[in-house]
Amino acid sequence: MSNVTFSPWAKRFVSDTNALFWALQVLGWFGLSLISFFSLTLWYDQQTQLTYVGHTLVQSLLGILVSWPLRPLSHKVWEMSFWRRFSWLSLGIFIASGVWALLRITTFMAMTGEEGLWPDFGGWLFGSILIFVSWASFYHGIKYYQLLQSEHSRLLMIAASNKEEQLKRAQAETVAREAQLKMLRYQLNPHFLFNTLNAISSLVQSQDENKANSMIVQLSRFLRYSLDNDPVGRVTLKEEIDALQLYLSIEKTRFGDRLELDFDVDPDAQDIRIPSLILQPLAENAIKYAIAPMENGGKIKVKASQKGDSLLVELSDSGPGLELSDKGSRGGVGLRNTIDRLHASYGDSYKFTIKHRMGVGTTVSMQVPSNNIQLASIESY
Repeated sequence: MSNVTFSPWAKRFVSDTNALFWALQVLGWFGLSLISFFSLTLWYDQQTQLTYVGHTLVQSLLGILVSWPLRPLSHKVWEMSFWRRFSWLSLGIFIASGVWALLRITTFMAMTGEEGLWPDFGGWLFGSILIFVSWASFYHGIKYYQLLQSEHSRLLMIAASNKEEQLKRAQAETVAREAQLKMLRYQLNPHFLFNTLNAISSLVQSQDENKANSMIVQLSRFLRYSLDNDPVGRVTLKEEIDALQLYLSIEKTRFGDRLELDFDVDPDAQDIRIPSLILQPLAENAIKYAIAPMENGGKIKVKASQKGDSLLVELSDSGPGLELSDKGSRGGVGLRNTIDRLHASYGDSYKFTIKHRMGVGTTVSMQVPSNNIQLASIESY
């Protein structure tokens, strides 16, 4: 069913309750004149007598005047209880019906010259009561409809306001989330840069120019990768592994044979998208706590695979495990930022675990949705 559209004038007219009332008054009462003319005047073959036709118009004019006080009465009793409102309206209808019947029969006898109609007053009164009961029912039906429409419009305005407020809140939360992600991401670069520059400085001081130049080139490539990627955006696992290998090549230049690397990446998982530079802090943490303190260095292994609708990435080292962590908290800012970025990106739909094995090493596991949709069933701990 197509929606009915109104012109601006029609909308203003319908919204003007006073104009609408008088328009319906005139139409209703003169509509009654037509009914009276066709059902009574023509039935009794009185159409040729103008006095009878004129009386049908006069009684409509009288009806307009007599019914008008019922409107303020209805407004007065509208907030009353049902039975009180019903009683007052019934009394008003009965009085208006009596007055209208009295005026009708009086003007009828005066205009037509007929007499002796007072014994029929009961019939005239009964017809008047039916008409005024219909008038009151129609009036209150329209009033209830207007109230429902007004309430409906009010609810629509509230809903629209709430929707707009929710949209603004969602936009504000999105901006705040993006700002948080950018802040966490940019905290990583200075941390890594400080350590790398210290290593380059040590190489320069030891006059190992080849290694220093190699590390500077590798550092510039890594920083270029970091700057070219949106801190809020995501990259494929392959791109992230390439960046991790680039970072570890820098550390490889620093540690030489003391650092052994092993990558095991499932080809089916390479197109899964994850936050950029999410793995680098894990490798940096392993370098700091598992490789650097050990005289003979150690091994870092990176394994990535798809597990159903999740991506599992594990970074293991061959460090001392719990033995070292007993001396202090392992991880610090790097791991804390990684966990915060995972939560900002995936909500509660991720796993992040750290397993220590004394004398064997530490394994950091990260499990995230592979379809970039939050998985409520995945536990975060």
